[in-house]
Amino acid sequence: MITQVIKTTNTCYLNADNVCFNLQSMRTNNESLKDRIHAKRVELNLSQQQLAERAHVSQVTIQHLESGRNATSKRLVDIAKALGVSAEWLTSGKEAPQQSDSDSSNLRMIAQPNQIFRYPVISWVAAGAWAEAVEPYPPGFADRYEMSDYDSKGPAFWLEVKGDSMTSPVGVSVPEGMLILVDTEAEVRSGKLVVAKLADSNEATFKKLVEDGGKTYLKPLNPAYPIAVCADDCRIIGVAVRMMGKL
Repeated sequence: MITQVIKTTNTCYLNADNVCFNLQSMRTNNESLKDRIHAKRVELNLSQQQLAERAHVSQVTIQHLESGRNATSKRLVDIAKALGVSAEWLTSGKEAPQQSDSDSSNLRMIAQPNQIFRYPVISWVAAGAWAEAVEPYPPGFADRYEMSDYDSKGPAFWLEVKGDSMTSPVGVSVPEGMLILVDTEAEVRSGKLVVAKLADSNEATFKKLVEDGGKTYLKPLNPAYPIAVCADDCRIIGVAVRMMGKL
């Protein structure tokens, strides 16, 4: 089933596959496949490697498509999804055809995100020193950046989870190796997963914030680890708002 596209600035319809098309980025049919892939990638501020990772293909696949060496790819649908467009648009430059009204029962309108945001991946030591930093992103602050659709309320960064203290046998679990996006100005309240710094450590720690009996605690999701008291010398650096990882 083809997704119906509504020609407005920030809305679209999507089908059961959750595929949605960004109309603002659609260009004329005079471009070729390689031109459309390159232009859309640049618009999203993605490197070839970043696009390859999002589409689960090799960087060489993207390079050969953009250079025109390969006229198409069996993974074109995956590349199109990673770019937020349709494979049909990549190959022909044409928008998806309209559906009849009888098909509209399978569709729902959503707000279409206009932007992809780029945040640095930093160390736990750097996160622990975040509050003392004069400027959030000084030159050379990070060698690696990752993308997200999340528009942070303040300075934000990615952290790679270490250890299994947040690996839960049931419910929400954040295993080792996952990346968490931390918003330093998101609302802090009991029940949120937060990054905090205790007075006796130079590194930040990632735990669930719990308030009970007028006291605040940092609780691991793994019951094998102890709960720590978040006293006056405990500083909440930010709230985890996104999680990303690879199998």
